[in-house]
Amino acid sequence: MATQVLPDTETRPETTESTGSDEPKMFHYVKKAKIAESAVLGNMVEALCGERFPVTKSPKPGSPVCPDCKKIYESLPGDGS
Repeated sequence: MATQVLPDTETRPETTESTGSDEPKMFHYVKKAKIAESAVLGNMVEALCGERFPVTKSPKPGSPVCPDCKKIYESLPGDGS
């Protein structure tokens, strides 16, 4: 399996909503540059779907992704699909 590095203008999934346990309900796509800033400073980020939240978790392979974010991300030019 190859690793792909996305440019700073691309996005990657991050979590927002959580269930009763510590597991997130789904992950959202946010700007890559904002992820580290939010994780360190606690700033809010805005997902492609418009939801705002602080970054608290990293996605794992197979994690559920927000369908609205995924649809928007796949429509962006240069997403590799």
